[in-house]
Amino acid sequence: MSKTTRATQALQHAGVSFTVHVYEYDPNAGRIGLQAAEAMGADPSSVLKTLMVLVDGKPACVVVPSDKEVNLKKLAAALGGKAAQMMKPADAERVTGYHVGGISPFGQKKRVPTLIEQSAFAHPEVFMNGGQRGLQVRLKPRDAASALNAKVAELT
Repeated sequence: MSKTTRATQALQHAGVSFTVHVYEYDPNAGRIGLQAAEAMGADPSSVLKTLMVLVDGKPACVVVPSDKEVNLKKLAAALGGKAAQMMKPADAERVTGYHVGGISPFGQKKRVPTLIEQSAFAHPEVFMNGGQRGLQVRLKPRDAASALNAKVAELT
């Protein structure tokens, strides 16, 4: 497995300090983020999952703790929209350039609005997908928000 991806390159380009963590990815896991947390021995609330959504038909990226579910009404409101829905996996792969299970908010093919759940900032460091199945990056949530130009909001 390569530890250099578009995500890690984007973080390096942004001057963000991070570490890379590899784990055994289980493609049959019901909840990929929780499986990653368990495989790494990490607190599930510190392992953030990347979700691709549509808000009023426009793509957006949402980052929330793996042990939480995004509230689509709060999400739509945070982006000034009326309705939000999960993006179909094939569409998420096309927009991001990553495979499902390896979608990172960093280095996506197309820049889209990004939101991070505010509870992630309770942790000094969090894990986020590194752009490949079985690859996570660990960094400060503020650094992630800055690199992504992300909006922080209550989304769960």
